[in-house]
Amino acid sequence: MTPDPFSAAKVRMRELAAAYAAGLPALDTHSLTEGLEGIELKFMPMGWRDGAFDPEHNVILINSEARPERQRFTLAHEIGHALLLGDDDLLSDLHDAYEGDELEQKIETLCNVAAAAILIPQNLLGEMCEKYGYTGETLARLARRAEVSASTALYALTEATPEPTIYAVCARGQLPRDMARELPDVGGEKVLSVRASSSTREVKYTLANGTPIPADHPVAVAFDTDMREERESYVPFRSGKKMKAYVVAYPLRGLVTVSFGLPRSAKSGE
Repeated sequence: MTPDPFSAAKVRMRELAAAYAAGLPALDTHSLTEGLEGIELKFMPMGWRDGAFDPEHNVILINSEARPERQRFTLAHEIGHALLLGDDDLLSDLHDAYEGDELEQKIETLCNVAAAAILIPQNLLGEMCEKYGYTGETLARLARRAEVSASTALYALTEATPEPTIYAVCARGQLPRDMARELPDVGGEKVLSVRASSSTREVKYTLANGTPIPADHPVAVAFDTDMREERESYVPFRSGKKMKAYVVAYPLRGLVTVSFGLPRSAKSGE
């Protein structure tokens, strides 16, 4: 593998997933497994778990009580596990580079990458990027066109973006417990905060889940007005630090999808 084994692994995972998706008759939930020979799909109550792949018995289990949108993503994710287990070279490279919890985390990330590649065709991704650029608006429109969650579209768009960028999906709700302890003045109020975030590979910075959005930030304005916001602003890090960024925030069914275009110096973490 290359000196960056995980970047190479993601490239290979996308290739496997895209090739798999190309052979499917459709991308609805029940069509997704048609490319997997001998693997049975079962729906059953699974409590807090969304799904699982049992390679010993060739069964993919999906939580029957989850939302249909979540079931579809989970199925694509579990197919990613099956594809990974079927590629001996990729699996061997991962075991050579990582171990323990880090290995498990890398595998889960790769299966999310696979799910996005299966559910979002490359031609659709290219069409959206060509028309709307690499922005928060593109993230929203891609999610709608592909009929996936904004968090799913996040993986695909991040991997395709050539410039240093942080993407985020924001919503109003209760802060995580650790954040609530840090911000006692907020109390039990619902706060607009980051629900999911991803950075392009050259950006070392990330936005932690639960990071609150200031009331005067373009993301908050987009949420309050239900209108697109685009202007020079900043990344509101959880620590309170601000980094200059060109922000495009786009409202989407109670969410705001946002892109933070960063200066070139952000690539190296300067």
